[in-house]
Amino acid sequence: MSIRPLFVGNWKMNKLRADAQSYCDKFCELLSSGPELDADIWLSVPLTCLDTVKDALAGYSGKNSDRLAVGVQNVHWLEKGAHTAEVSAQMLSDAGARFSLIGHSERRQYYGEDDEHVALRAKAAIDNGLAAVVCVGETEEQYRAGKTEQVVKQSLRTSLSSLSAEDCKLLNIAYEPVWAIGTGLAATPEIARDVHRLIRAELQELYADSGAQVRIVYGGSTNPDNISVLCQQEDVCGGLPGGASLDPETFYKLIVNGLGA
Repeated sequence: MSIRPLFVGNWKMNKLRADAQSYCDKFCELLSSGPELDADIWLSVPLTCLDTVKDALAGYSGKNSDRLAVGVQNVHWLEKGAHTAEVSAQMLSDAGARFSLIGHSERRQYYGEDDEHVALRAKAAIDNGLAAVVCVGETEEQYRAGKTEQVVKQSLRTSLSSLSAEDCKLLNIAYEPVWAIGTGLAATPEIARDVHRLIRAELQELYADSGAQVRIVYGGSTNPDNISVLCQQEDVCGGLPGGASLDPETFYKLIVNGLGA
């Protein structure tokens, strides 16, 4: 069974609703006029844009329409309660989200989220029918100290500690070296290959055959020029671009190049 590639555009804290509508109009135009793309294409958007993007994608019935989904950038692990400003997985699913990023390096670095929180969020998302894109990666200090393998393995095991083999159906992993996020310095193809291979081995040790089918995508200064060689590496199943996903033409070109279409 082959693994369908996945490309997740992370808009981060960007775009008003009118911008989101214009983006979707252009992106759907590009999808309609281009080749059939054998990949899932997800947009991870701010909550304020969720309805706009959901409706825009639902209204598109052209080529590749069955590959599109909209999701969010975080999720809380509790169903409800006195948690001002938080949003539960149940609420997000009810609002039309199909997936959530979980444990993005910016959430870890600036908002104190750790692997234990990630484990809770991932389980809540999957239990409520949301696909989870769980992010792991090492800092520049850890990378230079030669601790990439140690850090990634520990982070992965703790972040997935709440999940079962059955949960793997909705699980995706993103390797995003923190030193490459927003810096313009992407991991070399060899680094991406080695870490993705490590993650695959850990997934198979944890979940056997189910772990062999989990998609592992690379994030960290991906762009249309470097995505092709990254996606040629074993176990690199797609990309998680940030800045390169903010322009519809750039994101589309990145996907096409990543697939070699």
